[in-house]
Amino acid sequence: MKTYVPSLVARGAVTFNPGRPATAILHDAPDVRLVVFRLAPGQAVAEHRSASAVVLMVVSGTGIVSGEDNGIPCEKACAAGEVVAYEPNELHAMRALDEEFVLLATITPRPGSR
Repeated sequence: MKTYVPSLVARGAVTFNPGRPATAILHDAPDVRLVVFRLAPGQAVAEHRSASAVVLMVVSGTGIVSGEDNGIPCEKACAAGEVVAYEPNELHAMRALDEEFVLLATITPRPGSR
């Protein structure tokens, strides 16, 4: 058994490009990858698709997540405790507003494992 505290891991998350959010991998196995994203105010993860299912849990802060609703682009404000689920290949993105936005992404299966 392994246990993780995403909020603590987020503090140590790093970025190699000041314009991009800090990230840290919590867990990495063929069936699942857990990644913490720490977005500074105004930062974003650009729209993209993943061949895997992606579930985002907001650990702290508030921000905007975007996705699709029956193929139509949509956005939603999210706060700590909320969970957003994306289907494989669904377009998705996230951005911080005026405060730090920390999310835990569960990606299953792990990208590249198939």
